[in-house]
Formats: sequence, structure tokens, C-alpha cells
Amino acid sequence: MVLDAARIRLLRRRRSHDAKAVVTGAGSGIGRAFALELARRGGHVLCADIDGERAAETVDLIRASGGRADPHTCDVADRSQVQALATTARKLFDGPPTLVINNAGVGIGGHQVGEIGFDDWDWALGINLWGVVHGCEIFAPLVREAGHGGIINVASAAGFAAAPVMGPYNVSKAGVMSLSETLAAELSGTPVAVTVLCPTFVKTNVAKDGRITAGARGLADRLMKWTGVSPDAVARETLDANDLGKLYVVPQFDANVVWHLKRHFPAQYAWGAGLLNRVLPQ
Repeated sequence: MVLDAARIRLLRRRRSHDAKAVVTGAGSGIGRAFALELARRGGHVLCADIDGERAAETVDLIRASGGRADPHTCDVADRSQVQALATTARKLFDGPPTLVINNAGVGIGGHQVGEIGFDDWDWALGINLWGVVHGCEIFAPLVREAGHGGIINVASAAGFAAAPVMGPYNVSKAGVMSLSETLAAELSGTPVAVTVLCPTFVKTNVAKDGRITAGARGLADRLMKWTGVSPDAVARETLDANDLGKLYVVPQFDANVVWHLKRHFPAQYAWGAGLLNRVLPQ
């Protein structure tokens, strides 16, 4: 689709407003925050979650405020269920969605590579990486068909931090970052923007619902309490960034410090990560 520059600028300003939006993992945390904020911006939101009751709770919150939303139960690790989600979205919106947020994810950590076990690798990569692959492969053509819009993938600072005892989580989030960068290049010059969110600690249920050892969970809980930020603020910042066509959202000071340290001082960063591994609770 060929559009003049003025039309493209107008469409870019409205990506997160009046959107026909699909949000995965919308039953809690960042996903719920995205759904609520999109509804506040006048959008119609299809709230997908593996837990149907949680998805319905988000929809109830939106409808109670006068917004438009519908629930959908979906396991993003199951390709057929993501395809069914796309079918539902097209019917609900009477056309393709204009914004897709691949947010569903799980936490995992506490074991070193070689001690993790393939069941945990399969579980984490199935949701955190394949869930986003399914979302992009299935929904990217639909957003392009809509003629404008955005795709937001939720990764993590773990995607570039590569902290010890977080192997499956790190690998999955690094994959989400790479996929987002690839998709952004492929959609460059179109009215469809790709944004990847890379936070550190956001106050969500990801640690509580994940497969995390007791020692690692205790550390995560303390860091969440001390440094965790509101998912509402993160959702707003990310939607605004997608409106502006920004690829990366690194919303916290600590995440930005790690981002720059690893790039400018890679040897020192690796030494520090090794030291961290020796003192972390197992």
C-alpha cells in the first residue's frame, strides 16, 4: 500500500488511539495495564489470556469504565489457539486488528544451564518465545492488511542482560528482541510500527506464577519491592513510543545502565555477571 507522507504521519499519531487491539496475557500485570490504557484511548480490546477468568476480570474493569472489550481464552504456545484468536479478532472487529500486543509470558529461574531440564526449557520457550513467534507470524499480515497500526512485543532487560541462573528466560527474551528487530526492518517505511519493551522489575505476577526456585524467588520479591515500577506507567510509555515509531522501550534507570554497560564495557560486564553468579542464592 502506497501512502503519501502526510497520511502516514497522521496514522502514526493514532496507532494507540481508537485501536482495534489484541492483547495476550491480558489477565494481569502489564497485559491488563495495556488493555485498560487502550480502552481509555478509545480502543476496542480483545483480552486474551490462558486463564479465562482473569481475562474476563480485565474485560469487566474496562466495561465498568464505559470501554469496549471482549475476553478470549488462549494458550499462546499452541499455534492453533493463536490462529483461533486471529479469527475471533477479525470477526469481532469486522476486519483486521490495527494493534497487536504479544505480552503473554512466564518467569523461570534459579538453576544453572545443565541443571534446568528440558521440560522447563520447553515450557519457557513455548510461551515466551514461540508465543511471540505465533503472534507475529499470524498477526503481522493482518496488521499490514489494515493499512496502519502497530505490533508491540514484550521482552525484558533479561534479553540483553544475560544474568546467571536465568537461561531459558534470557534466551526467550533475547529471541523476542531479535524477532522484533527483524520485523521492524521488514515493516520499515510502512505505517506499521514495531516496538519491543525491555523492562527490569514491573509489579506483576510473573515471579509468583513462574517456575522459580525458593532462593531466586526471595531475591526477585525483594527486588520487585525495592525497584519494581507500576505496569500502568510502563504501558503508557510503551504505547506512546509505538505512536512515535520507536523500536526500543527501556523504561527504567537500572535497565538503561545495564544496556550501556554491556555495550561499552563487555569484558567488565561479563566479569560482574560471573561474580553475581557466585553470590546468588540457589
